[in-house]
Order: sequence, then structure tokens, then C-alpha cells
Amino acid sequence: MTTPSAHPNRAKTPAKHGVEHYTEGMADPMNDFEYERRFFCRTMPAAFDDGDAPSLIVQSYYVHDGGYALRVRVVSRTARVAMTPDLDPIDVLDRHRDSFRDAFVTVKGPSVGGTRYEAERPIDARIATELIQRGGSTIIKNRYAAWIGEDGWCVDAFGGANAPLMVATVRRISPVTNLRIPKFCITEITDQARFGNDGLAARPFGEWRDDFERELAEHGPQFQQLFGRNRLD
Repeated sequence: MTTPSAHPNRAKTPAKHGVEHYTEGMADPMNDFEYERRFFCRTMPAAFDDGDAPSLIVQSYYVHDGGYALRVRVVSRTARVAMTPDLDPIDVLDRHRDSFRDAFVTVKGPSVGGTRYEAERPIDARIATELIQRGGSTIIKNRYAAWIGEDGWCVDAFGGANAPLMVATVRRISPVTNLRIPKFCITEITDQARFGNDGLAARPFGEWRDDFERELAEHGPQFQQLFGRNRLD
């Protein structure tokens, strides 16, 4: 695996979300914006076999409307939970309560061209756990991370009502342009609000998976042409 110093896009700030994965393109602490592109996947890419162990994330959305969101998230770096359709996020939170050591409250605005306002602040994990248990729309997922070429990527594998959805995300500290898109990226979903975590909280993937598969079969893979030159591996 390539050393961190070889990657010019790596952020020089501590890992966001409390996850010790690559900090590519996390929201700039000076202006509270994040820059990313997202892609639908079908299987876990082999590139992530040599990456960090997945982080377990449980989060609850108290606002998820029109691209605006208010979220509370807790993260465990040690709990190992398979993402199955019958998974109950609150039950997982109860069973692994002591392993969730990092927590954050986040506000977001709508995504436009892969750029989104995001202000995130750390909070006490015990308070965050209690908040999630008391309300909001919950999501559970495992997050995997690895360097691929010059970019840091993460893949979120969702459980519960969003299983078996997998979303790959590349983040940078500036707009994601001239991207080399790996083969595991089936189609781009950067500005499809339904695939955002807040969108999935409002209407889980399981409710519209068949419709999406029909769309994909009819129109084929789509990759946005607004971000410079796409290079498909």
C-alpha cells in the first residue's frame, strides 16, 4: 500500500467522524464544506481487503427534508456486525453500547455538484447514544476505507432496511475533478438525493430497489461530465 506522503490530496487534519480512515476531502474546517463523488456498487471491492477494518456507524436523522439534515452519529472501531436486512440499529446500539467511543452532531445543506455544506462537531458518546435511542430515523452501516491510486475512498455497506446497498465515496479537500473511476463503481449517484444517508433515512433502499434496478437496466451506467475528465479503469 502506498505511503500517505505520496498522496497530495490527503487532508492535513485529524480524521473526521472519529474514524481512523483516510481523511480525503472531509469538510474543510475553515469553511464547513465537503467535496465528494458517490457511486453505486454491487460487491465489496478487492482493494479494501488491505485497508483498515470497518468502522461500525449508527446514526439518527432528526431532520431529513429537501437536502437539509440534522444528524447524530456514533462510531465504534471495534464492534463487528454483519450488515443483514433484519438488523435493528437500536438493538445493535444496545448490545455494543460500550464500544461506541466517538460521536458527532452534524448539520448539512443540499448537495450541488458534489459540494455540500456540512458543519460537524464532536459530542459525548453517551449523550449521543441516548439521543439516538430517543428519536429520529436510524441508519446502520459498516464503513471501509482504502487508498486507490491518488485518492482516498470509502465504501459504506448498509444494514437493516437499506441492505444490501453499497455506496463508494471519494472525498477531497477541494472539488473532485479529473477522477480515475475504478471498475467497482457501477454508476454515479453523486447528486441523487435518494442515495444520501438522509434520503435513505427518509425512504430506505429496500422500498425502491426494484425501481432503481429497472432504471439502471434501461438507461445503463451514468457518469457525470461536469467534473473535468473522467478516466474509467
